[in-house]
Amino acid sequence: MNFQKQIAAFVALGDYILSNPTDLQEITHKSYLHNTWFTKVNTEKALQNIATAFLQKEKLENWLYTYAENLDKHTAKTFAIVAAGNIPLVAFHDVLCVLISGNQLQIKLSDKDKFILPFLFDKLVEFEPTFEGKISMPFKLENFDAIIATGSNNSAKYFEHYFSKYKNIIRKNRNSVAILSGYESKLDIENLGHDIFDYFGLGCRNVSKIFVPESYDLLQLKEGFEKHKDIMQHTQYMNNLDYQRTVYLMNQIPLVDIDFINIVENPSMHSPISCLHVERYKDIDMVNNSIIENKDELQCVVGKNYLSFGSSQQPALSDYADDVDTLAFILSN
Repeated sequence: MNFQKQIAAFVALGDYILSNPTDLQEITHKSYLHNTWFTKVNTEKALQNIATAFLQKEKLENWLYTYAENLDKHTAKTFAIVAAGNIPLVAFHDVLCVLISGNQLQIKLSDKDKFILPFLFDKLVEFEPTFEGKISMPFKLENFDAIIATGSNNSAKYFEHYFSKYKNIIRKNRNSVAILSGYESKLDIENLGHDIFDYFGLGCRNVSKIFVPESYDLLQLKEGFEKHKDIMQHTQYMNNLDYQRTVYLMNQIPLVDIDFINIVENPSMHSPISCLHVERYKDIDMVNNSIIENKDELQCVVGKNYLSFGSSQQPALSDYADDVDTLAFILSN
């Protein structure tokens, strides 16, 4: 296996991101002006995780070593990506999988996130010029061998029909949940707040529902969540909160009001922006069984025996979306 040029280029990109240069700050600001959900804090959070969790030499080498035999046998092809735009740089891991394995990339960017990835592509080419002929962003995807498309449940139906003749990974809506025992510390709840509030809850790895013991006092969450109250400075988020709160009140649906999130008892895994669903349980085994039964709807589970509080939005290289091994898919085609 000899992918040292690709690895070196991505490591250099990681070092560049961590240096936080002026031109990266400028493109981050441009992205925010275009889409105000992509705040400076959230975009920098995404960039930091990419640089530290993905683009470190030892991590990349250890990750690729697992696929060494298939990498050696793989013949380069062209892979298309239809990128989502719910949180900053959400398509980066797919891009990494395509390019570091020596393949050609065609990518259709989301209009919500159309500035930073092309900027990083230019930097990647600076670090390794051979990437220049391997990255394209055509108006229309065509002449590719396989495709990875991410979108809503509705767009997934279109993708499944339109790309049915290609080998594909089609991703739909997913949500994440947390399980509380009732014995969590204030720090645990503060960290759970990151799982809920980071990226305004727009990511599939964001917790949208919590399971709590039957007698749990939901006001216990208020002190821990207080760390995240700066979210109230974001006008669009608060507009969503006010709208949802009005709907609940008009329909006489009880809610716990802690100023910057609507907490509502509802068994649904999916909750609207600015809302958190809660389901009470008597038996933790029933919760674990529910997790297993609904695994196709879930991206992450946070809590004891699952991901630690605060880590849902810090994926590692081997944390594949929908539990589908993207690199294995690429190497098998």
